[in-house]
Amino acid sequence: MLRVHFTDADLARTRVARAPDPLFEVAASLHRFQSRRGRWAYAGWYRTARRRVREQRLEGALRRVLLPLYPRAAYFPDFLTPVDAVDGLDAGLEALTATPPARVREEIGILDRTIGAPAWGPRLAERGARTEFVGLLRAYHGAVVVPQQEEVHARIEAERAVRSRGLLDGGVEGMLAGLGPMLRWRAPVLEVEYPRQAEDRDLHLNGRGITLVPSYFNWGEPVTFFDPGLQPVLWYSLLHEPAPRTETDPGRSLTSLLGRSRALALRAAASGATTGEIARVAGVSASAASRHATVLRDAGLVTTVRNGPAVLHTLTPTGAAVLRAAVDQARQPPPP
Repeated sequence: MLRVHFTDADLARTRVARAPDPLFEVAASLHRFQSRRGRWAYAGWYRTARRRVREQRLEGALRRVLLPLYPRAAYFPDFLTPVDAVDGLDAGLEALTATPPARVREEIGILDRTIGAPAWGPRLAERGARTEFVGLLRAYHGAVVVPQQEEVHARIEAERAVRSRGLLDGGVEGMLAGLGPMLRWRAPVLEVEYPRQAEDRDLHLNGRGITLVPSYFNWGEPVTFFDPGLQPVLWYSLLHEPAPRTETDPGRSLTSLLGRSRALALRAAASGATTGEIARVAGVSASAASRHATVLRDAGLVTTVRNGPAVLHTLTPTGAAVLRAAVDQARQPPPP
């Protein structure tokens, strides 16, 4: 178990990342290749990713370079997922390239003692080797992560909307209390389920705060830096659930009442959705999605708030009751 210790200053400096961390998604996607756990949640992605790896001729690099550096184990090097990556792929790759050689050697040594590092691993201390490695990461990200990017962004926007509700209802502590089954808030400590093979750890934030980063490809236990001296970051899994029948068919009663596209728009708003996300879920244009959202808002079923250049649609209590009733009705067995 990992115990994260907060002070009042840390609570004030806790934030949820505004976008996915591309380099951590690279790491977590590599872990998906190494495990069958949760394969059902990524079945479509897995088939596409395998095909694109072959098409881009990345199979050899995946087997010889990437998988050995990112083992699905209690440890992989911190420098591979720099905190700067929360600001985008380019920022993260630049930070990785600029990692001090001594730190690279130290972390490759930890990997070697923990699970075994590839023989060529220490060469990454050389800037030229890291520059070449960064090129490989960019190619892998483009082939494997980018095709899933819309789904990743949509899920993380929905997660941020849920966390925002927790923040509004109960402050930062309310937000922390709703992070999921593998994270338990027991003030002033956040208890985090950690890989079973890892030792129990205590992380004292000491006024630095922490960045919470929801991850699409991470499955299971949350992850943080091995080095407690680094700026604290906690990557945690989005919850993946088997798609219910109502995911593509919101129920005959709701579809008959609203029409299929508008019913899907209402369901998308259940976890918070932008107009673009509603358009993708309902399979309509952005302008049509905007019209559907306006009709639902005028009927008192959703409410809309501006979030920078975008708008976020969420259910009103009436909308939630309508959707809940439709879902319950759809799940009932047909009469004899």
